[in-house]
Amino acid sequence: MLAYLSLGSGFLSLLSLLILHFVSPEFKPSWRMISEYALGKHKWLITSFFVFWSLSTFFLALLLWNQVGGIWARIALILLVVSGIGEFMGGAFDVKHKLHGLAFALGVPALPVAALVLSYQLVRQDAWAIHKSSILYSAHSTWISLVLMAVTMIVMISGFKKAGIPMGPDIEPPDSVPAGVIAVSGYANRILVFCYILWLLVIAKIFTTQ
Repeated sequence: MLAYLSLGSGFLSLLSLLILHFVSPEFKPSWRMISEYALGKHKWLITSFFVFWSLSTFFLALLLWNQVGGIWARIALILLVVSGIGEFMGGAFDVKHKLHGLAFALGVPALPVAALVLSYQLVRQDAWAIHKSSILYSAHSTWISLVLMAVTMIVMISGFKKAGIPMGPDIEPPDSVPAGVIAVSGYANRILVFCYILWLLVIAKIFTTQ
């Protein structure tokens, strides 16, 4: 049941995000962050996205508790829960709230570490070894997507500063991207979310086959 709950929550999270792209087209996905959807007319949808994401993470942490052992696995499970807390906070405290930065700090960096440690623990077990490729590919996609988002954010912010446009948490974003500025961090942000949730779905789906 927990596996199906994790799967269902993960799919509902992605569905909420997909719908937001249609009902809030004013937030250009190329350079506007997912969290910025909270500034639009459908805040309940972005809140649902974060809440369902966190539920999928929490359900998976419960599933994995009896599947892995050892100090590193326990630390990884704690990091997975920390990531879930950050995801929930992302919905509870929107992009304008002072705690939204903390939500990002908890939710985003912790998951790749947890995914890698837990995945390598799982593939050492016979029941999981036959799924080694899908488990490890999805786990490695989490840190790769994080690096991609970091690089694209640095490039975009640098471009905005060179164009004379100030950037900061208390500054309203510009209406458009100036000529010459490479702004694809929004796509990278969405790729990151997809990769993070994909790993949750892959592990939960394997549970349903055992």
